[in-house]
Amino acid sequence: MNKELTEGNIIKGMVRFSVPYLIACFLQTFYGLADLFITGQFNGSASITAVSVGSQVMHMLTVMIVGLAMGATVSISRQVGAGNKTAVSKSIGNTVTLFLISSVAATFLLLLLIDPILGALSTPEEALAETRVYLTICFAGIPFITAYNVISSIFRGLGDTKHPMYYVAVAGVINVVLDYILIGPFHMGAKGAALATVISQAISVILAFFALKKQNVELDVKSSDLKFEPKTVRFILAVGVPIALQDGLIQISFLIITAIANSRGVDVAAAVGIVEKIIGFLFLVPSAMLSTVSALSAQNAGAGKHERSREVLKFGVAICVGFGMVVFIICQFISPQIVSLFVNNNGRVAQLGGQYLKAYSLDCAFAGIHFCFSGFFSAYGKSLYSFVHNIISIVTVRVPGAYLASVLFPATLYPMGLAAPLGSLLSAVICVILFRSGRNYWK
Repeated sequence: MNKELTEGNIIKGMVRFSVPYLIACFLQTFYGLADLFITGQFNGSASITAVSVGSQVMHMLTVMIVGLAMGATVSISRQVGAGNKTAVSKSIGNTVTLFLISSVAATFLLLLLIDPILGALSTPEEALAETRVYLTICFAGIPFITAYNVISSIFRGLGDTKHPMYYVAVAGVINVVLDYILIGPFHMGAKGAALATVISQAISVILAFFALKKQNVELDVKSSDLKFEPKTVRFILAVGVPIALQDGLIQISFLIITAIANSRGVDVAAAVGIVEKIIGFLFLVPSAMLSTVSALSAQNAGAGKHERSREVLKFGVAICVGFGMVVFIICQFISPQIVSLFVNNNGRVAQLGGQYLKAYSLDCAFAGIHFCFSGFFSAYGKSLYSFVHNIISIVTVRVPGAYLASVLFPATLYPMGLAAPLGSLLSAVICVILFRSGRNYWK
């Protein structure tokens, strides 16, 4: 168990934890970007739309899994901070059992819901068949996706972000190779992209599992730890469920926006899909800070070092805002060129995507603020706060703003791109209010 996160220089501790996590997230996100990029080199708008729509659905499911697994990270981190090895082992065992059962149930349910999902997203007719195949393969691979992210959450709770980085790096190389083989010479289109992703995830699970077994020598996780202990499961779910719902609602809002874009034609759908992928890549830094703030604050809270927890939050917010403003400034000059990397000689898609990205990029700064607060709230068992501010933002700004912009400004995607950052700004304001109102609790 790693308790170094409760001692020494805070910035160095955050860097040691966040950089390997950031690299692992980059490589995992690279799966989707590689799928989209390689698909665009060998196929037209229909296949691009199939991969972008299908991968958005999978991204929604993945972030919900990661959100739910945050409960495990926080539970393990707090016990590591308190130095309670028995409780750490119990948290790990209960996490494995809980997510094993959940992933199998989710797989069967989602396979039954493919057609309703495609209909709800207003998937263009040209891309319908390929999107259905893409989702079928990816839904069948959900146990692998769940297993990797749960094992990674256990490592993070132990203060270790390096091992997941190593294994996802190997899987990332395999994914790219398979993409080129299956999408290129084998002409499998979206089907090949899905197969490459699932196979890569399966390999990363196998590698991560064997690494976790080595950790078991120190932790001594027994078969009895796999049995549900009500107190442990309640804590994991109390932290994880609100985060999963929050992340799920955010992704649902993205899917609603995708549906709005899909109804405007295949070029707009492709442009929005590409930008969502780019934003997902840029959001790696805020996401890394969320997990960093959550894990470090939880360990320090477990050790009774609450002032140090608040310092972690402060540094996390500063890093996210600085990064976000740099991204926003860059995107004001080269947005169309960035989007054009993912399309083959389609100037219309590049133009529309450039408009959308130029406005949407501001969200990198605003979202980073409420991401860090969400991580901090979770560390103290108040993840319901994150759910509240996000649902308010989605219902009042994100979705209505995107719809109105689409109706009032049909010739450009720039106003539609402002809906997300304005929603995040509202979330950030609510987070500050909640933090200040509960300042005695954080002490």
